[in-house]
Amino acid sequence: MTMMTQIPAELGRIEIEKLVREVLRRQGDTGGTPRVAASPDGAPNPLIVNVSARHAHLSQEHLEVLFGPGAELEVDRELYQEGYYAAHQTVSVVGPRRRMLPSVRVLGPCRGATQVELSFTDGIFLGLDLPVRISGDHHDTPGCLLVGPAGVVELESGLIRAMRHVHMGPEDLAHYGVEAGESMQLRIESAGCTTVLEDMVVRAGEDIRLEVHIDTDEGNAVNLSAAEKVELQKSNPCACHG
Repeated sequence: MTMMTQIPAELGRIEIEKLVREVLRRQGDTGGTPRVAASPDGAPNPLIVNVSARHAHLSQEHLEVLFGPGAELEVDRELYQEGYYAAHQTVSVVGPRRRMLPSVRVLGPCRGATQVELSFTDGIFLGLDLPVRISGDHHDTPGCLLVGPAGVVELESGLIRAMRHVHMGPEDLAHYGVEAGESMQLRIESAGCTTVLEDMVVRAGEDIRLEVHIDTDEGNAVNLSAAEKVELQKSNPCACHG
């Protein structure tokens, strides 16, 4: 459930605009997406690992509240998965401490429900305890205020830390011997800092390109931009110790 209004005077429009300008000066846009490509022996497709920076998915209803009646998303750049794109539009995310993340990129196309995906660090900054969830799972999640040039949307839920995941098509599922919903792990060798990220859920579908998504904090922690090798592995079914 959401509350949708034009920006009312009691929200302090001038105060919000000042806060936006202040945070923009200090932070700027964090829309970078470093990637690493690898071609495992015998694999049908190269492995792509992308950092998914903070972003928002909007419903058509909320898009029109934030950007005006009849608004449509405008493509800024295509994403790796066919049919998906980063839009020109951005929104500001305001948390309970009146702290703001400006210029949060909107990804398209529109969805049935609005969702904002942030990192652990973003949650700390906003004063929110963000649960780790698969995209679309909004139960018991916090909300926020979304501010656009034409209006405001008050979300009661929909803020998450996206669970690290790997997109796979039928050929990839067969090659790695996994099914949708199972977990895998990603091994990253990077500048003397080898790391294994576990609990990487498999998301599958037709016409899907093999791609791993991790968030900004995870990408920085493993020094992904300097990675020398990445390897997708099946999770060990039992890590028991005698």
